[in-house]
Amino acid sequence: MTEVRTERTGSALLITIDRPQVRNAVNAAVATALSAALDELEASPELRVGVLTGAGGSFSAGMDLKAAMRGESPVVDERGLGGLTEAELTKPLIAAVEGFALGGGFELALACDLIVAAEDARFGLPEVKRGLIAGAGGVVRLPHRIPHHLAMELLLTGEPIDGRRAGELGLANRVVSNGDAVAVALRLAERIAVNAPLALAAVKAVVRSGDPWAAQRTANARLMTTEDVREGMTAFAERRAPRWTGR
Repeated sequence: MTEVRTERTGSALLITIDRPQVRNAVNAAVATALSAALDELEASPELRVGVLTGAGGSFSAGMDLKAAMRGESPVVDERGLGGLTEAELTKPLIAAVEGFALGGGFELALACDLIVAAEDARFGLPEVKRGLIAGAGGVVRLPHRIPHHLAMELLLTGEPIDGRRAGELGLANRVVSNGDAVAVALRLAERIAVNAPLALAAVKAVVRSGDPWAAQRTANARLMTTEDVREGMTAFAERRAPRWTGR
């Protein structure tokens, strides 16, 4: 589907929302195609990390309101907006944000594990200006990512912040020059991809668990029985890079 492009770059899958004429707003076609791209990431053992971005200098302006008024839904069942905001992915996903990440676009970025932001990127949840709330994860996730009162300011005013401010608040892992977000995100993906895939999946599972201490104990016990943990210890002792099998 042309609304979302995928490109394999080493162990990373670069996923690009490609509707630049509407600042990559999410309609039904984008949601279906993005969900399929995430399936590709999850299914391929050669892929370790995903990078999500938008074409034409914008990440995403959020839900396509004109399409929604025509009756289109940008939601995929059990996966949320764009097939992402409620998806439980096992592999890390990095948002590479240039330009606008507004409304649902910001919520797509918040659904990722890391964010790389261009200096002049614009993050905002303007739903209250339209009589709505940021109901695709914005009101749920944002207060857990930044201090409560700062999150409430963004949610209640609907006013955006730029990439530099996102970095100051701890929303962005890296703040980079305009045009460099994808390149930096792919380098960050390479640093993640050298680690054990089962361990990466376990980190994500524990972090999103409702009972993280129990999940942590279960994850550690399971990992200790894997070939990868033995390989990791052997590689350390032999002073070489590990050769992960995902088993």
